[in-house]
Amino acid sequence: YPSEFLMQKITEDNQIPVHLHVSVSLQYVAGLKGRALVEFFHSNIAEVENEELRHLMWSSVLFYKTLNVEVMACVLLSTKAIYFLLDDSFVHADEHQSDFWNKENSDCENSSFHLSCCFVLKLNDLQSVNVGLFDQYFRITGHSADHIVTCLTRDSYNTHTFIQQLMAVLSLLARTPSPEPVDKDFYSEFGSKNTGKMENYELIHSSRVKFIYPNEEEIGDLAFLVAEKMDGLTNLPSLNILLYVLAFQVNHVEGSAQNTSSLQPKTLILTSSDLFLFDEDYISYPLPEFAKEPPKRDKYQLADGRRIRDLDRVLMGYQTYPQALTFVFDDVQNQDLMQNLTLDHFGE
Repeated sequence: YPSEFLMQKITEDNQIPVHLHVSVSLQYVAGLKGRALVEFFHSNIAEVENEELRHLMWSSVLFYKTLNVEVMACVLLSTKAIYFLLDDSFVHADEHQSDFWNKENSDCENSSFHLSCCFVLKLNDLQSVNVGLFDQYFRITGHSADHIVTCLTRDSYNTHTFIQQLMAVLSLLARTPSPEPVDKDFYSEFGSKNTGKMENYELIHSSRVKFIYPNEEEIGDLAFLVAEKMDGLTNLPSLNILLYVLAFQVNHVEGSAQNTSSLQPKTLILTSSDLFLFDEDYISYPLPEFAKEPPKRDKYQLADGRRIRDLDRVLMGYQTYPQALTFVFDDVQNQDLMQNLTLDHFGE
């Protein structure tokens, strides 16, 4: 161990997305190749001597306790646990969550060492995995609020690959079998299903970990929400969501020494008539079992919406993935002016 194929695959996957900036410590990890990367895992990260590194992925992550801070992480999957090697800037991002992270090593900050926090989620503590719409992200849930993490891959291929690798590793776990089901009476059998809400698709793995996928109703709910935001400009039956993608909105910061740009995470939704940007809560929904009250904010909050017919032109950058798009809209004060003129002039 490990095989040449696995080492080559992990080396290929060990690339930080070019549009995201990370700390020096994570840049060091991204520079490791092959056997050096495996040795680094065993000497610095692995908690058990005989565990094997099976998969590596770079992704933005969100924690349930710090749901406003999206941070870059190197996600390492082994036969014992999932390790999130975090950008060290995250520890200082939210002062209110100081009890969430152990800051014993803060005296090393000014030395030549580059420290990273490593968040560990043992596979034995894993309870469920919720896959987001169109495989753009997935949420891993453990037994408490400290053990809920969302990986915003923004890439269906990366999501699919990680889920497949996770299922394969979970198959190696020896867990005690589930107790025999208790025979239910007629009323409890049918009464529990009368919630008026269709459950999401659930796949219960042999390790008893649930893999939960969204159903068609989630798209219907999203279409209804989008129609509400359009102030009744269209009828719901004809409204189709053509595209749902997790993207970044680029905000140029002109005051800085270089013309840097900050990236604001947004959910882009394209319908047959409009283009929307939403602020989405990727980690609070569906509610975890231990949640005592609903989240303080809605799952989708409208950030911006424009009509496609007001779109003047689309500018495309020349760089490779991720592609930058600039949408230029006509700045018309009275949006319905042309529509009303047309109806008055040509209508019966």
